Amino acid sequence: MSNVKSSPPSPYETYDTHRTYDTPEPPRPRPQPHDAETRPYGVHGDTGVPGDTYRPAYEAGADTEAGSPAGPGGSRQAVRRRRAADRPGSLRRLVPQALVVAFLAGGTSAFVAKDKAIELTVDGKPRTLHTFADDVAELLADEGVAFGTHDVVAPAPGTALTSGDEVAVLYGRPVRLTLDGHRREVWTTARTVDGALQQLGVRAEGAYVSTSRSQRIGRAGLELDVRTERTVTVMADGRTRTVRTNAATVGEAVAEAGVTLREQDTTSVPPTSFPRDGQTVTVLRVTGSTEVREEPIPFRVHRTENPSLFQGTEVVERAGRPGTRRVTYALRTVNGVAQRPRLMRTEVVREPQDRIVKVGTKRLPTSVAGADGLNWAALAACESGGRPNAVDPSGTYGGLYQFDTHTWQSLGGRGRPQDASAAEQTMRAKKLYAQRGASPWPHCGARLRG
Repeated sequence: MSNVKSSPPSPYETYDTHRTYDTPEPPRPRPQPHDAETRPYGVHGDTGVPGDTYRPAYEAGADTEAGSPAGPGGSRQAVRRRRAADRPGSLRRLVPQALVVAFLAGGTSAFVAKDKAIELTVDGKPRTLHTFADDVAELLADEGVAFGTHDVVAPAPGTALTSGDEVAVLYGRPVRLTLDGHRREVWTTARTVDGALQQLGVRAEGAYVSTSRSQRIGRAGLELDVRTERTVTVMADGRTRTVRTNAATVGEAVAEAGVTLREQDTTSVPPTSFPRDGQTVTVLRVTGSTEVREEPIPFRVHRTENPSLFQGTEVVERAGRPGTRRVTYALRTVNGVAQRPRLMRTEVVREPQDRIVKVGTKRLPTSVAGADGLNWAALAACESGGRPNAVDPSGTYGGLYQFDTHTWQSLGGRGRPQDASAAEQTMRAKKLYAQRGASPWPHCGARLRG
């Protein structure tokens, strides 16, 4: 028996340097498994030297695959394993093991299928992650990404997810916008002022913007004043000027048109108002002065009842006196046309004094003995034309019967006769007749009996 080990056939021929190859060696017969020699425990190989019975599995497998089950150092173990595998009991044990392996392999496949690679972009910051979430809302909840009514989620929160999808969340930002004088609060998902203007549809070309257009907008938002470019026509001094402006007030637009407002000059609309696109503004050239006038203040009349005076009799106890006030008016012309004076201020120079009048309440006697039955109407017509308040040209005599003041008061009259009622004047005339007859009326006395 040779000491050279048997090895699997090789595609390359092996040469022994201690042999002569003049005559080829006849091929050896291939050993069969049932011809292998059984050796005692602890002995292997052809040397007869005791050794370790352990042989790595990969060596045993190599022998089997190469068709050398009876090779040295493990042939007996390989044969035993193959024989054991051929037994019916071994098949029954292998079937459950195969099922467990198949179940684990299927579960692993399902687990891998549920895992999804998603690109999530939150407010412009992208990142790729793996998730088992079924839809967008679940993904955002798992990642702790909250969103509100003013935020944008794309695709929509209820959209189902598949691996490779992209999900974006854009946060809304409040902008307290004053656009051409109108103030309102709007929301935008843009992160810069310029982006917000584009998103809100604001025509920014030639517009005034209160902050840099590259200014970033934080989650808290910002204040923004925008004035777009407008066309304003200014009419002044017989000329018309049209300008393109983003002025904040009409006054600024007029100044940009090259028109100067002097002293009292103004415009057809308030100079502080916001100029609208297409608006026409007229400049009013104003000149003005002031005028001071003194005007009377009428007095009031107070009447008091007096029981010592006959009914119908009124006596002026104190004459009234009008007051005086000083009034200042503003006079102005607009573009050469005089305007209505405007009251500026009023100052009282002298207070008015009220008139006080006593009004009689005493009943008049119905008759005077010796004077009734005479034609008193004819006498009155002759003396005064029948007028109770008549006064002669000299101012000495007054009333129906032309009493002088001394005679009137001697008969019990108060004040002047022409201020008394016709009934009282007639009653006192009768008293005078009873005392002196018709002599007080030398020219008209005869009418009493006519």
